Amino acid sequence: MARPVDLSRLKTFSISERGHKVESARVAGLPERGTTFAAWLASLPPYLGAESLRRGVEAMVAARRADRGVAWALGAHVVKVGCGTIVADLIRRKAITAIAMNGATAIHDYELATFGATSEEVADTIHDGRFGMVRETADFFGRAVAAAAKDDIGLGAATGRLLLSERSPNQHASILAAAAEAGVPATVHVALGTDTIHMHPQIDPGALGRASAVDFRLVCGVVSELGAAQPGGAAGVWCNVGSAVVLPEVFLKAVAVARNLGHSLDELVALNLDMQTHYRPRQNVIGRPVARGHGFEIIGQHEILLPLIRQALVEAL
Repeated sequence: MARPVDLSRLKTFSISERGHKVESARVAGLPERGTTFAAWLASLPPYLGAESLRRGVEAMVAARRADRGVAWALGAHVVKVGCGTIVADLIRRKAITAIAMNGATAIHDYELATFGATSEEVADTIHDGRFGMVRETADFFGRAVAAAAKDDIGLGAATGRLLLSERSPNQHASILAAAAEAGVPATVHVALGTDTIHMHPQIDPGALGRASAVDFRLVCGVVSELGAAQPGGAAGVWCNVGSAVVLPEVFLKAVAVARNLGHSLDELVALNLDMQTHYRPRQNVIGRPVARGHGFEIIGQHEILLPLIRQALVEAL
C-alpha cells in the first residue's frame, strides 16, 4: 500500500548550477513614443513567435542581399483581408521574386482589381443557387485560359497580362498584375472542382489543367533556384502564407523535382505564416523539405503579421 513520501529526503542544488531559458537581459524592451519601426522590432523579447518573426525577416533580407530568391505562396485569405497591396508592393520593391497561389486567390485578386470588391456571403447565396454564378469572373478567366493556351504560357502569367491589358481600375492592388509588370514568375495551382469558375461552361477544363500544369513546371524551376549560391551561404526562402493544403503539397513536389534534378536545397529556409497551425504546412513546408533549424512558423492574423513583415523588409532593404 502506498504511503506519503518524506520530502525532507529530496536532494536539492543551487540555482547557480541550473540552466535557464529566460534571462533578465533578454526581456522586452520599452521603446519610447515616436521610436523607429526598426527599434520597435528590436525591442521584441527574443522568444517563440517574436524570435521566429525576426529570424524569418532576417532570412528574407539575407536572401535578397545575396541575390537569392524569395517566393511567397498565397492562400486566398491574404487577399480577402486586404493584404494584396502589401504583396504587390513587395514585388515592386524586389523583396519578393516569385509568387504562387491557388485558384481562389487568383479569383479574389482579379475581382478586387477589376470591381473594387470581392468575396460573397456564401451562407446567403448557397441556398438559392446564386453562389459562384457571377458572369464577369467566369468570362475573364475563360479569356485568360484561352490566352494561356494560345501563347503556351501558364495561368498566372496569362491572368496578370490580361489584367494589365484591360487596365483594371484597381490594378495597383493586384498581385498578379504587379508580377506581370515586374516580370516576376507568378503561378496559379488549380485543384479542379474547388473554384467557383469551374462551374461555368466558358471555362475549358482541359485548357485550364494544361495552363496550371505549365505553372507547376515553372514553380519547380523557381524552387530549384532557391539553394545557396555557395555552400554555407545565404539561400532562398519559401514563405507559405495562409495555404493549408494545396500549396504545401505543391511545394513538397517541387522540392522533390528540384532535388531529383541535382539541385542542392540544403540551406533553403522555409516559413509558414498562418492564423493557426495546420498539419500539411508544418510537415510539407517547415518540416520534411528543409534541414533542421531552417523552418519557422509564425502564427498570427495576416492583417497584422503582413504589415509588420513588410515594414521590417522595407526598413532592412
